[in-house]
Amino acid sequence: MARKRSGNRCALLAVALLAGLCLPAEAAIIGTCTIMIGGTGLMKANPTINIFGSKQAGGSSATATITASSLLCTILNLLDCYSVSAPAPAAFSSAPSGGNTNVTFATVFRLDGSGLDIAGGSPQRVTNGTHSLQVDLTATKSPGIFPAGSYQGTVTVRCE
Repeated sequence: MARKRSGNRCALLAVALLAGLCLPAEAAIIGTCTIMIGGTGLMKANPTINIFGSKQAGGSSATATITASSLLCTILNLLDCYSVSAPAPAAFSSAPSGGNTNVTFATVFRLDGSGLDIAGGSPQRVTNGTHSLQVDLTATKSPGIFPAGSYQGTVTVRCE
């Protein structure tokens, strides 16, 4: 009887070890991508008040930090890697009456302090690790000018 218990303990230990090893391995294969929002940007109007943008004089970029981690991306550099994008919104999240009429939006972003603007809707592959992100939003009203009031634009940063 003592041997049988010992055999059961060994089998249970083997099952417990196998279960313990499988769970972390599954999480490592799937990977994670975390986005931490930093500073909000500031959009300013151009002199003719038909463009609002964070790249206009006095404006500032929004910032975020992306942390990507994927075991398969590290090993194969083919599968399960992440791409970052920041597509333009369809409208201001808040605007005065008429503020969203005849407006087109465009976004660009830069990774890791690069001066290279990447179109917001163009996913950019990132390696494992931490990356800084700067995002700019531009709204252009054509024809006409933006009505007076308070505007707010929201850009969704994606890591997929």
